[in-house]
Amino acid sequence: MKTPNDSLTPCVNIQPDRTVAEIVLRYPQLREKLEQLGVDYCCGGKRSLGDAVQSARLDLTEVVRALEQALDQPRPAATDWATASVTALAEHILDTHHVYTKAQLPRIDALLAKVQRAHSLHHGAMLATLRSAFEPLRAELEAHLSKEEQILFPAIIAIDGYLAGRNARPQVHCGSVAHPIRQMEFEHDGAGAVLARMRELTQGYRLPDDACETFKALYEALAALEADLHEHIHLENNVLFPASVAQEQRIGEPS
Repeated sequence: MKTPNDSLTPCVNIQPDRTVAEIVLRYPQLREKLEQLGVDYCCGGKRSLGDAVQSARLDLTEVVRALEQALDQPRPAATDWATASVTALAEHILDTHHVYTKAQLPRIDALLAKVQRAHSLHHGAMLATLRSAFEPLRAELEAHLSKEEQILFPAIIAIDGYLAGRNARPQVHCGSVAHPIRQMEFEHDGAGAVLARMRELTQGYRLPDDACETFKALYEALAALEADLHEHIHLENNVLFPASVAQEQRIGEPS
């Protein structure tokens, strides 16, 4: 059996002993299929595929077959962020995922309020529990994005710029990017747990028979937020953060 340090084989053999992050980095086009299957590739990306599938209570043989079939389907090439510059990836996350999340959080809050008013008679308890999960998630995400934008990402971009000769050696808040990165990863785990809880509360965002268009829009928005956050967290935990820590280690201590 090959070890996790071996290179991944071409797209005919998904190996369960690889971490989910390794598989997604090698085959970015599998993110959508993993989302559909319910296999965590962001917060749980450091686990082997076998462990992640077991945690999701799925059949490993069926999951591997589904992933290999997905690789056989012709699709537009996905951006390989593992080979992009640290600055390009950081700017992509800021311009795409941060902008999306900040726009969707108040929209979802408003949709949820409308659905609560219209469907409190038959779905009031579930919706109240959903709100009790969403409101802290919104507050935590807004604070989280602010910390990344004001502290962590400027440091990450400055370190990359220093190595590329674009700017002077940066003075990193807290002494090292590794410290805020650990905090961001901890917060990612918390957000992932809340996303899983909201999916459980809504039975996988399955609409009730009496759902109106606003109810449908709410569930679509929550599902889309979950998918975007999964990709967002994957890019940070499994690509950007390790690359930045490695860059900081290359710089070493100030002389």
